[in-house]
Amino acid sequence: MNTQTNKDVKQASLFSSILSNSRQYGIVGALIVIVAVFQVLTGGLLLQPNTVVQLIQQNAYVIILAVGMVMVIIATHIDLSVGSLVGFIGGCIALLMQDMHINWLLAILVGLLIGVIIGVWQGFWVAYVGIPGFITTLAGMLIFRGLATTMINSSIPVNDSSFNAIAASYLPNILGFWGQFDVLTIYVGLALIALFAYSQFRNRKKAFEVGLDVEPMSATYTKIGLAAIVIGFMTYLMASSGNATQGGIPIMLVIVGVLVVVYNFILTKTVFGRHVYAVGGNRRAAMLSGINTKRVDFFLYVHMGFLSAIAAIAMLSRLSSASAATGNSFEMDAIASCFVGGTAVTGGVGTIPGVVVGAIVIGVINQGLSIMGVDSALIQTIKGLVLLLAVAVDIYSKKGKR
Repeated sequence: MNTQTNKDVKQASLFSSILSNSRQYGIVGALIVIVAVFQVLTGGLLLQPNTVVQLIQQNAYVIILAVGMVMVIIATHIDLSVGSLVGFIGGCIALLMQDMHINWLLAILVGLLIGVIIGVWQGFWVAYVGIPGFITTLAGMLIFRGLATTMINSSIPVNDSSFNAIAASYLPNILGFWGQFDVLTIYVGLALIALFAYSQFRNRKKAFEVGLDVEPMSATYTKIGLAAIVIGFMTYLMASSGNATQGGIPIMLVIVGVLVVVYNFILTKTVFGRHVYAVGGNRRAAMLSGINTKRVDFFLYVHMGFLSAIAAIAMLSRLSSASAATGNSFEMDAIASCFVGGTAVTGGVGTIPGVVVGAIVIGVINQGLSIMGVDSALIQTIKGLVLLLAVAVDIYSKKGKR
């Protein structure tokens, strides 16, 4: 009898944990369903190793921009200028490399500096002049798209093989192959599984030490098991891609991974990150508690300018040329990724991992529909419907909680 009672309590605790995290689980579940649907509709092409690598390389800009956009939205702002910044900064880097014959590394540093300066410019108007972010960045979208169009007549080719390798190449195959699989990729995959398991147990221990509610161990094991399956499958796909001289991990994936880890740390483990959530939750209360809200707003746009420059570098490297049209509608993909990933429309709620999942959803939709040969206009329509549904679910879930 007592054993049955304990079993019922554990099942109830697991069910309660799932309900409390239903939003996060729902996003991951939706991604799995979308991948499965497109895998069937594309005749199995979506999850081919090289297709997955292309998915990462072609949609890296979405994750990079969404990482910055989620912080801006959490603080109840928006940035409509990021697509234009990608086109403008990419054009500047291309001109430096091709017309002025500047080394590609120095050109990248100049491009990053331009992004930071633009972030300072827009942050000043939002934080210290008091112009809403929507208006400031709408003006920025027009200004920098106009400058890009003026600066770039048709297109500027970039022929530097080292620079183009950023988006097209893999990490060196330093450990050789095991059959057809890249050994380095296998080790990285195993390390990620171990790291995820360690972080889950570490979080449980910390929550227990400070007296917070701790999810049942069965929920922790379930998350670790599911993560191991997903990471293992992705490791299999990556390890079987590449070629005889290069491994299976794209350089662009490494860059995106580093940015995700760094900005997740900034948002969750630093004073600035806590201030971002405080400002988004209740700006007036944050001001009364001594938080410099103007400083928070200012540095949010500085970060956004910096990440827009990285996205510009990624796109220029992938396309091997700069054009005035580069970056069109990128802001829409970034914003959609945030809302699909669980960021609240009203601010104060959002996570980097959730946004990454949202960006992958947008990327899978882009890739799957492209493989199927769907017209680009229809792709935009479908992404608009997905965004509308995601926001509707967010609003409905909040009504349910109230």
